[in-house]
Amino acid sequence: MGFVLWVRKLTHNSQLISHNRYMPLSIGSKAPSFILPSSSGQNFDLDVDYKDKPLLLFFYPADFTRGCTTEVCSFRDSFEVFEGYEIDIIGISKDSVNTHKRFKTEYKLPFELLSDPKQEVAKLYKAVYPIINITKRITYLLDKSHTIVAVYDNLFLAKNHIDEMMKKVKARTMG
Repeated sequence: MGFVLWVRKLTHNSQLISHNRYMPLSIGSKAPSFILPSSSGQNFDLDVDYKDKPLLLFFYPADFTRGCTTEVCSFRDSFEVFEGYEIDIIGISKDSVNTHKRFKTEYKLPFELLSDPKQEVAKLYKAVYPIINITKRITYLLDKSHTIVAVYDNLFLAKNHIDEMMKKVKARTMG
């Protein structure tokens, strides 16, 4: 079985995804605290740097890959929309800070990328496929108190992450 088919089977197999450890964190739950190195050269501390601020937090497998570049650039292209709602965007992958800096420069990204080389934070956020140890493509929208208000989990439809989060943000601000 090819790798992509195997991952699709893994992500769609009801026996696997029904088990809580493979599911994303639940809407209404508190986002786990963490500190990670950032492409800015500083450490990013969720509880200090973003205290009382909403945040769009997205996990992705790797810089400079086709799907991830598509996803990250879609967040870049919609950055001003989220900025208008006072929601910051932060990306996390297991790439090094230096790789993130090159990626950020090459694609003119206006937001920070965080390095999680051991996938410790990704695991806290249930953003790692077990066995194959690949970071999921999963996006969380956190409110000011860092409660999870929206989640989108889809490895193969990279561009849908921005569309789904924009729908959630607009629904929350208008509802």
